[in-house]
Amino acid sequence: MLTIAPEIDVLARFGRALADPVRCRILLALRQAPAHPADLADLLGVSRTRLSNHLACLRDCGLVVAVPVGRRTRYELADARLGHALDDLRTAVVAVAADRTCVDAETKGCC
Repeated sequence: MLTIAPEIDVLARFGRALADPVRCRILLALRQAPAHPADLADLLGVSRTRLSNHLACLRDCGLVVAVPVGRRTRYELADARLGHALDDLRTAVVAVAADRTCVDAETKGCC
């Protein structure tokens, strides 16, 4: 059964998902159109195994859903509003000093 996560949890999950460049690229690709994993792997130039791990993370974060299509699975954004949020984030102006990095930049992991 799906439940609605509290606002802070949603923001934290979204932030963790966006912390990895490959996951960002997956989300941006899915913003354009749903896609099958093999097509995403080719589009992004990553191995299918690596892509599968990132898709699992995004699924666990609740940002993408897997939709069975015959014997294949297609992925899409879990909510169309995520596409709008990604657009807003992409166009937001962020002030960053060139010699500074985020404290959590070295932290790897997922939701």
